Amino acid sequence: MDGTLVDTEVLWWQATEEVAARLGHRLTDTDAPEVVGRAVEDTAAHLVRATGAPDPDGIATALTTAFQKRVDEGAPMRPGADRLLAELERAGLPFALVSASPRSVVDSVVGGALAHVPFALTLSADDTVRTKPHPDPYRTAAERLGVPAAACVAVEDSPDGAASADAAGCAVLVVPSLLPVPPGPERIFADSLEDVTLDGLRRHVRARTAARTAGPPEGGTGG
Repeated sequence: MDGTLVDTEVLWWQATEEVAARLGHRLTDTDAPEVVGRAVEDTAAHLVRATGAPDPDGIATALTTAFQKRVDEGAPMRPGADRLLAELERAGLPFALVSASPRSVVDSVVGGALAHVPFALTLSADDTVRTKPHPDPYRTAAERLGVPAAACVAVEDSPDGAASADAAGCAVLVVPSLLPVPPGPERIFADSLEDVTLDGLRRHVRARTAARTAGPPEGGTGG
């Protein structure tokens, strides 16, 4: 959701910047790996380490409140997102929203900028025991869709999100937003959702499945 379908990663950065400033910490690019694509609790824990503040729960609440305020004021769609979602809908292909944001934020975006989108289901950080970068969110989404994770494509913009989808066994398409995402053996990349089509997603799954089925070359060994 954040940074993939809607341009909320900037809002999350602004919210974290605001809370960090209250704690006497100036947010810089060195903080980005602990902020971009991370769950609220992860960023709160980072601010505790950076500032020595004693109340991670209070910081998490402050982050959520600051972010929620910005989201409620409006979250613009990412380029190409509307067109791709409409293509999936026309094809009758079920799709889910899998987010590391709290349920309150997911509901706000789904009821606002994404109100026109017929998601089969939505998952927030509150809906699994562990959120991204753990595999739980994508495994749970695949189970609820009733399909193997290997038949799903996860579209992600952050290192944690891509790691979560990889670990769950999904094919992964990375469309980076604020933070660079490292390459992986089964990841493909696009500069924008404007460059992504349903046919392209299907080709990625087929190619990945074929490569896995083929196995190592004759006389070789698997890695």
